Parts: sequence; structure tokens; C-alpha cells
Amino acid sequence: MTLTGLPTSRRGFLGLGAAGLAAAALARPGRAQPIATTARIVIIGAGAAGTALANHLVQRLTGAQITIVDARAEHLYQPGLSLVAAGLKPAAYTLSRTTDWLPQGITLVSEHAAAIDPITKTVATTSGQNLSYDYLVVAPGLVLDHDAIEGFSLDLVGQNGIGALYAGPDHAARTWAAAAQFTETGGIGLFTRPATEMKCAGAPLKHTFLIEDIASRSAAAGKYEIHYAAPQQALFSVPIVHEKLRMLFGQRGIAAHYGRTLAAIDPGAKRATFVETVTDPVTRIETKSRVEMPYDYIHVIPPQRAPEVIRQSGLSWADKWTDQGWVEVDMKTLRHLRYPEIFALGDVAGVPKGKTAASVKWMVPVVEDHLIAAIEGREGTAVFDGYTSCPMITRVGRAMLIEFDYHNNLVPSFPGIIAPLEELWISWLMKEVALKATYNAMLRGRA
Repeated sequence: MTLTGLPTSRRGFLGLGAAGLAAAALARPGRAQPIATTARIVIIGAGAAGTALANHLVQRLTGAQITIVDARAEHLYQPGLSLVAAGLKPAAYTLSRTTDWLPQGITLVSEHAAAIDPITKTVATTSGQNLSYDYLVVAPGLVLDHDAIEGFSLDLVGQNGIGALYAGPDHAARTWAAAAQFTETGGIGLFTRPATEMKCAGAPLKHTFLIEDIASRSAAAGKYEIHYAAPQQALFSVPIVHEKLRMLFGQRGIAAHYGRTLAAIDPGAKRATFVETVTDPVTRIETKSRVEMPYDYIHVIPPQRAPEVIRQSGLSWADKWTDQGWVEVDMKTLRHLRYPEIFALGDVAGVPKGKTAASVKWMVPVVEDHLIAAIEGREGTAVFDGYTSCPMITRVGRAMLIEFDYHNNLVPSFPGIIAPLEELWISWLMKEVALKATYNAMLRGRA
């Protein structure tokens, strides 16, 4: 691929990749004059979404009482977990202190939210505090339901060929310990994803590609096979991306098994049990059966759900995602459909796309716009179009920068520069170098 007007060597591109492209992605118009208000704003969650919004709001408002509720002392850079689980970054790469990113002038309640009452407009914390709000933003992230998989325990990660990178930095590092042994000894590698919605649906594919690539250049070369089992009937929700990935699987000998949901593992026997769903093409009747698959290395991604405080609050959808509890919001404004003073951000928002850090970058200004408009007694105008970005790593040093919207349209940020369905070193650079700088700027409210 030719990059018109851009340096083509790796050394020449470093400055542009890590600085120029990140700067382009961060470009933001000038701020309006701060708005005076006494509004009480409570944000549940100090992850990427809650922290970024807090930084935006302190720049836009004066006099507001902004409270963040989150017991986590450490901030987790989740996009880095896939790099840790492939031995490319240390666990510490993903960690910082929550307070390092929070702005001055806000109140941090270092507890979990225990209850939300949208009628009385209060949030109760685990110690029994009651926080009243005029506006509430729920951004607590999601829960990894490891207990849904029989025989699995986080204590097993790193042993007997078991990996689970989503569980956190330590587990990602232990995942690499198990995966590294597989890349040396070979055998059967089994990679899974859940039936529920999940954060960054590309993560299980990235891990599959990375471990296969490393194994192909290690002692296991020629002595392994890779299987990818998913409940869905496609590798990716965007059809054109699915086709590209299907082709790559074929070229690299990765076997795809559709309609298979991981139900249990037997760590001693190294066997996984799946519920396989088959739909008759004529009657459309589904039949289910249990299928066992052996493994020498298995990567487990569990079902994912909204935290219990959300599911018990009456804020969830009643007619969809009923087993997962995502917040019932307008997909364009992220405003609750029954409680207009409540907004949802990040993983917990009940919208068709958008469970990535890149989505948060575009969600936050939308909530900011509508929340400030409500304070001023007017209607907001900003719209979230479902923007989701997935730097799909396919090899160490190669990736595809896939960006899409609610309608599965590809929406590349750098048209004519980075082709979304080409495996490029430049796209790898965006993931490995520029993405964290962009993420940090987002946390600071500068994106």
C-alpha cells in the first residue's frame, strides 16, 4: 500500500504514527465559556467512561457538585490486556491509580454503589451513604460471569493450559504463561467467546491470531492445531469483516466452529463441553446438543452482564438482553428512555454496538452535550452513531484497523491512508503505540 505524502519507512513513520495520527484522532474544537450551575451530578464508575466525562464536565461547568462512586483504587487500561496475554507487555503496562486521572473539584466516594432509586433520585453506597442527584450517569462497566462455566475457576488460570485474559492484568500474565507453554510444545489450542454481548468482541480473535502466530515461529511449529468455537454464526458482526477473517482463518488453518457455547471444562481431562445449537434451514427449528472438544490450551471468555446494582435498579431493558441487564437508553443520545435525568456510558449502555474504549471516546461528548443542555433547559443535538473501533491484531507487527457504526458501515478515520481490511504494520503501530496516548488524552477530557 502506498501512503501518499507520508514516510513509508518504519523509522520515518514512527513520529507520525505515535504523534501525528494520534493528534488527528484527538482534534477537538475550542471550549465554550463555562456554565454556572448548582446541579448535583453523580457518576457511578471511575473507569474510562466515568473518568473522561468527569474531566469534560469540570471544564464546562462551574459550581456543579460532581461525585464519582467507585471503590477501585487502580485504573485498568483494558485494551492492553491482549498484549499482556501474548507476552508483548508486562502486567504493569495496564495499571495506574484511579486518582491520577480524576480532576480537581470533584468528590470521589471510594465505595461501590449498592442501590439506585430512580424515583427518589438517590444512590446508596455499600457503607450506607445516600447520595442525592439531579443527574445520574451510570458507567460501572460490566461483570464477568465466570461462575456460569461449570468446572472453571480463576484459580486455574495459568495452570494446565488454561487462559482467561479478561479477568485482569495478573490473569492476563498467567494466561501468557499457559499460552507460552503451548507455543513451545504444541497440541490443540481451543479459543472461545460467550453468547452474551461482550467488551471488545475482537479480543478473542486477537488472542487466537497472536498465539497461532507465535506458535508458528516457535518450537511448536508444525505440531499444533487451532480451533475457534463461538455461539454466533459469524466470526464478526460486520459481514465484510467476517468474510475477511474467514479467509484469514482458512489461510492459516484455523478451524471455526459456529453455534457452540462453552458450558463446562474438565481441567484434569483437558476437555471442554459446549452446547451446540443447530437451526434447520427449512423449519428454522433449533436443536441443542452437548459436544466435547479436547484441548492442550484453552482460552476462556465468560458470559458478561451488567452489575447487580444495575439489574436490580429498574434501569435495564425489559424486553431485550433480559439475561444481561444492559441499561435502557436511546441509542443515539444514551439517555434513559424512562428517566430522562439518567444517562448510561460504556459497557453497561444497552445499545447495539459500542463496548470498546474507542466507543467511549465518542459516547462521552454526546452525554456531555445532552446533560449540559438539560441543565440549561434546552434539547441537546449530539448523536452517537454506534462508532466502534477494533485494531484487529492478526500477527505480531500486523493488524487491521477496523472501525464501524450501528449499520455495519466501515467508517475509517484515515481514509486513503489506512485501509481497514489490510494487515498493516501501521495499524499495529496504532494499537501498540498510539492507542494508549489517545486513551490517556481521552481520560483527561482532551479527546
